[in-house]
Amino acid sequence: MSTDLKQSIKEQRELLASLLGVSLLNLAKDLSPIIKNKNLINERLSKSCKDLAYCKNLYALDADGVQISSTLNHEKIDHNAFGRNRATRPYMVDMFDGEEFSLSDSYISKNKKRPSITAVQVIKNDKGKRIGFLGVDYDLRELPHMQNIIYQEPAQWRQIKGDPSIRGGLFSQERTESLLDNKMDDVLYLMEELMLEHGVYHCQIHFSSSRATIWHVDDSFVYRILTMEELSTPDICLAYPRRPYFERAIVPSLDIMHIFDLFKALRFMDETIYLRSASLNLVNGMIGLNFSCDGTHYLSYDEFQEKGVEFWLTGNEDK
Repeated sequence: MSTDLKQSIKEQRELLASLLGVSLLNLAKDLSPIIKNKNLINERLSKSCKDLAYCKNLYALDADGVQISSTLNHEKIDHNAFGRNRATRPYMVDMFDGEEFSLSDSYISKNKKRPSITAVQVIKNDKGKRIGFLGVDYDLRELPHMQNIIYQEPAQWRQIKGDPSIRGGLFSQERTESLLDNKMDDVLYLMEELMLEHGVYHCQIHFSSSRATIWHVDDSFVYRILTMEELSTPDICLAYPRRPYFERAIVPSLDIMHIFDLFKALRFMDETIYLRSASLNLVNGMIGLNFSCDGTHYLSYDEFQEKGVEFWLTGNEDK
């Protein structure tokens, strides 16, 4: 997980902790005087369940993590949960180490199979001694989120190794010439035209299976598959309106064909280790490469051009 993604999650968790923490602390204080009375605890939790924002399940535990209330939610009361030992649950681990409030890592709930999170607040007596815990489960889809995506895809080179069985049999295979291989230059020139003049901002070219997948600025939620029948004729340009080079593109327009030429070189560089598919995104400037060893690489367009073909010929694609 990249640093930026971790930071985005961290900030969202801090937002939730600040939002939920005060109300749980107040409820924990209300439970302290009645901690030994199951009926009074259930009554207080039942009232709080209606008022507690975003609450999915609500329950109280003793100082050892054993449930001393029913589990309450907006729909029903589960009396069978009384006496359940939650001490070994992941969300309880930090609580026995002195933490007073904890927001668990997300998990998939057992009942609805949805991403969920649990908040735990210590219950103390008037002398400040821990006498129990208050637990609240939340459904992530019902919690408020930050208004915008702040996470940015990292630009540094990333390698992801693929199927071990393909890697193990790598040297028993060789490249088979595809339909796209036979018309490589025409296909790449056509793809360049679509990106320069017709609003395509992302393309993935599947050399081995002779097809391409494209995303267009006018309908960015939908991808389109172009087979060799479409890729074999420039008439395909008539299907897409003329658009100026996308204003959000960070890849210089003159670099597109140079990048495609490198794709071509990697496709034909070796009969055993060769490019199976490649992608280019003009907006984030990322290149994706998938080789015959099933290794996949992601790197920025400028780093890709700097490395050149020689870098991959030395075996770096399989590291």
